[in-house]
Amino acid sequence: MAAGADSCQVNRHSGEGTRSRRTAGIAIERDGRLPVRAPEAVPPEKIEDIVASERYWIYKNLAEWRDLNATRILREYRSGEGFLYLGRSYRLLLAANQDEPLLLKGGRFCLRMEIVERGEVPAARAAFRDYYIGNGLRRIAGRIEYFAPKVGVTPGRVEVRELGHRWATCSATGALAFHWKSMMAPPTIIDYIVVHELCHFLHLDHTDAFWNEVDKIIPDYRDRKEWLRKNGAAMDV
Repeated sequence: MAAGADSCQVNRHSGEGTRSRRTAGIAIERDGRLPVRAPEAVPPEKIEDIVASERYWIYKNLAEWRDLNATRILREYRSGEGFLYLGRSYRLLLAANQDEPLLLKGGRFCLRMEIVERGEVPAARAAFRDYYIGNGLRRIAGRIEYFAPKVGVTPGRVEVRELGHRWATCSATGALAFHWKSMMAPPTIIDYIVVHELCHFLHLDHTDAFWNEVDKIIPDYRDRKEWLRKNGAAMDV
């Protein structure tokens, strides 16, 4: 997605590095970086001109990015802490004598107590990541199966994994990958991320033609895009 402070963006230019770009652009990534993406034929001095011409946009949107990320939530692995799943917050319960590292049952996330008692924060975080990956793959694959015929495309392999600053991406072979953190969003937002990425099979960049394709499937995509922009920073464990 093109302009905007990013903790919000789906992959701005899907498949970059594997497909040739036709236009140049700047995007604020979720970590605050400002990559300039351009066709290989564009000379360095031209890229400098692009950055200079967008100076006001850069300052304005970096300020907004800082405001959005000021709301980032640092969660603790203790009973009563809230963790997001499909748009709902579930309280954490540290459970003794539980075989699985993490379960969602009885309206609570149940984390094996031994993990926290040993002070293994990375292991606790990994338990959530693995839960979102396992459940996300089933859900997202189902939504792709539903939306792909409506968009008129045939994607390849689907993965849910760590994607760094991107919500989703696709390769030149049609493989799709989605960030495991997207499973914290409401189902309507997950659908938006899926449709957004599927429409990149038709249009690589965020032209009017691209957004017209998204609009055909999700007429209220602007509202969903704005929700992700405002709430993306809070989707973490």
